[in-house]
Amino acid sequence: MHTIAVLVGSLRKESFNKKLALALAELGKETLRFTIIPLDDVPMFNQDLEGNLPEPVARMKQAVKDADGMLLVTPEYNRSIPPVLKNALDWCTRPPGTSVLGGKPVAIAGTSPGMVGTAAVQSHLRSVLSMLGMVVMGQPEVYIVWNRDYFDAENRVVDEKNRTFLSLFLGKFTNWIAMHGKK
Repeated sequence: MHTIAVLVGSLRKESFNKKLALALAELGKETLRFTIIPLDDVPMFNQDLEGNLPEPVARMKQAVKDADGMLLVTPEYNRSIPPVLKNALDWCTRPPGTSVLGGKPVAIAGTSPGMVGTAAVQSHLRSVLSMLGMVVMGQPEVYIVWNRDYFDAENRVVDEKNRTFLSLFLGKFTNWIAMHGKK
């Protein structure tokens, strides 16, 4: 069973994307083991702290390093990457020579109440992740227009169309990790 480090690009208590991440973890639990990495205690990147990494940063980097793949579940802020997610990615590459991202298979998903979903942030992320040496899964793309009726109180996908699509996504991601993950 592949292990997946999940970064959610929102700190909001009732984050739609955290709900989506939990729903994906529930939906994929037979073939993938998901760990949602908390980002609320990861300090803003500061090169002065690289000599003695803050404990939340060291913990996050170790979890990412140990995982077979990564899943980024993110909203879109001003057509770009939310600061909490970009900060986590920056820390995962620092200090120089200690990146835990290079060669790591990664997939992106997101939801938003807006009609374009999270298309712009995902495009931006694909560029950044490729530059960081990650192996980015291109298809299928998960841009869900948020609707609370798609999920139940336990964050399970109850909408059949989305359940089928997200199951397909997780199956493709499992295959992506098998093809491109640790040997």
